[in-house]
Parts: sequence; C-alpha cells; structure tokens
Amino acid sequence: MTQTTACITLSMLAAGRLGLNDAKALHDMAGSATAVLENRNDIRSFAPEASDRLCEIMKQDITDVCSRAEEEERWCNDHGIKILCIDDADYPSRLKHCADAPLVLYVRGDANLNASHAIDIVGTRQCTPYGRDVIDKIIGDLATLCPGITINSGLAYGVDIAAHRAALQHSLPTVGVVAHGHDTLYPALHKKEASEMINNGGAVITEYPRGTRPEARNFLQRNRIIAGISDATIVIESASHGGGLVTARIALDYGREVFAVPGPVNAEYSKGCNNLIRDNKAQLITSAQDIVNVMGWQHAEELQKARQAGISRSMFAEETLTDGERLMVRFLREHGDSQVNDMAAQTGMSISTINSALFSLEMQGIVKPLSGNFYHLIG
Repeated sequence: MTQTTACITLSMLAAGRLGLNDAKALHDMAGSATAVLENRNDIRSFAPEASDRLCEIMKQDITDVCSRAEEEERWCNDHGIKILCIDDADYPSRLKHCADAPLVLYVRGDANLNASHAIDIVGTRQCTPYGRDVIDKIIGDLATLCPGITINSGLAYGVDIAAHRAALQHSLPTVGVVAHGHDTLYPALHKKEASEMINNGGAVITEYPRGTRPEARNFLQRNRIIAGISDATIVIESASHGGGLVTARIALDYGREVFAVPGPVNAEYSKGCNNLIRDNKAQLITSAQDIVNVMGWQHAEELQKARQAGISRSMFAEETLTDGERLMVRFLREHGDSQVNDMAAQTGMSISTINSALFSLEMQGIVKPLSGNFYHLIG
C-alpha cells in the first residue's frame, strides 16, 4: 500500500468511523498513515492512551475501505486531480498543524497553497451591493499593496463568489474550498468561475472523495479548511448567525486574526459583523490598508528591495534587539524553522506583533522567510 493510498484510507475511516481529531492524532503519533494501518491491531503500541472503542474500530475489517481508496487514487490520476497528503511538501503548512486538519486534500489547479500571504473572505449568501463594493475595493487595493496575495473562500453564493470574482478581476490567485467531491460542483452556476480560477493560478480544493454530495454538515466542516489555509479571516457581511461567523470562530480557535467590516446598526446583514466587533472577536476594518497594517505586511516593497540588495549578517549583538526581536531569535534558536502561527500559539504574542519583529529581523539579515510562512534563523 502506498503512502497516498494509506492516507486516503485513513481519511475515509475518519469520515465514517473515527472522527477527524482521532485520525489526525493517530497519524501524528504513529508518524504516518501507513504506520497507523500497519499497526492498527495494536494501536496502543504507539497510542498508549487510546480508548477501547478506538482500538475496536481500528481492528475492524477495512478491506472495502482500502479498495475504495485505491479506486479514488486511480480516478484522481485519470482526471488530473492532485492528491495532497498531510506529509507532502505542498500540503498547506498553515493547515497542517491544526488539530483537525484533513489527512488528504484533493486539488484541481496549480495554486500555491503556501503563498507568503493568504486571507479568506466570508459572509452571507445574501450579499448586498454595499458588500460587493467593499469586497472589490479591498481586494483591488490588496492587489497593489500585497501583489500575489491569495484570496480564499467557499465558492458559494453571495460573499464567497463576489470575493472570487474580484480576485479574478484583479489578477490575484483565488482558491475555493468546496463541500463535496470533484465529480460535481455546487452550485453549478459557478462552474465558469471555478474554471477561471483553475486556469489563472488558483484552485478548487476539497477533503471529500468523489461521490460525496454537498450536504449541510459538509459546509460547516469545510469552513475549518478555509480558516486553516489563511493568515486571517475577513467577514464582510453576515446576519446574526451564519457560516461566515463559524469560520471566524474557527479562525480565532486557530490563533488567526479576524477582521470584520462594520455596517449600519439596522442592516440585517451587518449584525454579525457589528457583533463581532462589539464583542472584541474581530478587529474593525474599513480598507485593505487596515489589514496590511495589522498583519505587518506594510513593508512588502521595502523587504523586496532589501532582498534584492542581498542583505546578510551572520553575527549580531542580541543586546541591540528589542524585547520582541530577542524573543523571536530565542524561539527560532530553540525550535528551529517555525511558522508564524506556531510562534503565536507558543509565545502568546499576537501575529501582528510577531510579524513586526520578524520584519525588523529580516531587514537586519538575522532571519529569512521560507515558504508556508516559516522563518529561518541565520547564523
């Protein structure tokens, strides 16, 4: 059994018997999906605290699941769909470290899922002209301020499709996360946009194998992927309850930044945004510049010039650094190459504060960025 087939098998078991967190935990403890399946009759050999129920589930006959996984792999190969397993280098690193990350992603398109900057834009399916205008303005300005930034959403009606269309209009890569297999597309009305996304540096991705229908629970589950592959979540318009707010909550749980666009107090589809701001669960934004400032992306052009000039230092005096810079240096020295989200989770610092410190360290030639929002300590 190949590692890819093993990952698909374990992913299918997660959907039908195990649950997402159990499958991810088993994978991490065993070191690979193959190791999980090879030792499934004695999972306590690598997961000593596994419950009796989990042990019994893993001992059940999985011949049919393995066969379906092999068929899925063949079908994807025949239809030009890339299968990303969680251990693959191209798997989105922002998502990989989330406790409920999918073990497999099915990708149609060539998007860089580890782009240096990535945001998701979510909200109501009843997007108003106000919401569409805000989306177009924010994405248009981001295209100037952060060229190449990836715009993620869910390819659904309303805010989602408005975000994808604006990204296409401004020549930015855009990724749609769908709640079904690649043998269908919901809603079918967005087939044209999906094709344009795939053909212009973006992608349509899913964790679901073919034959999976767009059921309600799948939409809620896929929201964690939208949040997980992004540096920040932006809620444009939302009623007091809705999927966009679910994505915002998940983003907060992942330690990501959440932004919301305010609206009139009596507007039905601004209530959710206004409540997020009121409850200090989202930062108020009115422009792309607000996002860039909070995320520490405002020096992108200056950084590019510094890189072209070849700034490099192998030695530096730690006492000349700020407290935040010293903490980042010590963290990278202790943990090795690390992702910004991991630094935030383990240090308690905000992502914006970390980005500011890393920017200064990069300008001094002390750290350098790697793909997937990772940083490396030089010298």
